[in-house]
Amino acid sequence: MNKLCFMSCLFGVFLNLFPFNPAAAEEKLRLTGSGASFPFPLYSAWFKNYSRDHKDANIDYQAKGSGAGVLDFINRTVDFAASDAAMTPDEIAKVEGGAVLLPMTAGEIVISYNLPGNPQGLKLSRDVYPDIFLGKITRWNDARIQSANAGLKLPDLPITVVRRADSSGTTFVFTHHLGAVSPSWRQGPGAGTTVNWPSSDKIVAAPKNDGVTATIKQTPGAIGYIEYAYAVGARVEMAELQNKAGRFIRPGAESGQATLATAQLPENLIAWVQDPDGEKSYPIATFTWMLFYQRNATPAKAKILRDVVEYGLTEGQKLSTKMGYIPLPENVVSAVRVAARKIQ
Repeated sequence: MNKLCFMSCLFGVFLNLFPFNPAAAEEKLRLTGSGASFPFPLYSAWFKNYSRDHKDANIDYQAKGSGAGVLDFINRTVDFAASDAAMTPDEIAKVEGGAVLLPMTAGEIVISYNLPGNPQGLKLSRDVYPDIFLGKITRWNDARIQSANAGLKLPDLPITVVRRADSSGTTFVFTHHLGAVSPSWRQGPGAGTTVNWPSSDKIVAAPKNDGVTATIKQTPGAIGYIEYAYAVGARVEMAELQNKAGRFIRPGAESGQATLATAQLPENLIAWVQDPDGEKSYPIATFTWMLFYQRNATPAKAKILRDVVEYGLTEGQKLSTKMGYIPLPENVVSAVRVAARKIQ
């Protein structure tokens, strides 16, 4: 047998022992996730960069809203998910293989508006903005809005409230805050990923953060709640909100970090700051969570997911401020790193 024949035979034996299966390789390395639109711009950048730098893994993430992400996670149609509302104990109990919830970034929910002339510096007091979203204050030149904005000439224009149409973690955080500052809101629509909004032709719905942002931008007289990064990206105006200390605070990295500094993170890493103390605190800021299975299909998949978490805690955090999110405090980074070891 010449050398060429010998090598051909040896290659054939190798193929028989270790058959190449392109479909299996693709399934092993391609990871998919779904859920919250709130952190989507940041996560999208993380996964794009990670996939570029790690040729053995490709990660896709679809922003469907937190509610849809949690359902996908429970039904195991994804490899991971994301939710601004974390998960309830009942939801966690439904997850086959156990769940690991990790706060991976944080951000602020802002109240954006569209008024003729783009007046900046609109101030909304804590007894006013819940009543706007309740439909009790219906025109921009209402005396209650005007009283905190002596320097602004507000138009005689109807207010159009833009709310989320889908099951939303952004709605969950926003409505919990409204319930914390307003008995009328607490006893009315209440709080959740979806709520019973007041019936009015001036309260309209749009899907996800980008849909609400676009509707605000296209509707003179509109006001709505969106994640800070979307407001910055779309260049829509953001109101200064009155905090618990009585000060009007503009959203931004410094005021968001002041809010998160008041959070007490328990062992399960789920904490809320619904009406923060502190003179510099912006009233509405929150962590947002990535959801992982404790027991994954293969060790290789679990390893990639742990690597993704570590990437988010290191390189990923460096992008946070630049993209309109709040970097995690160091004590939170340490706690997440320890909890990520449960992903197996």
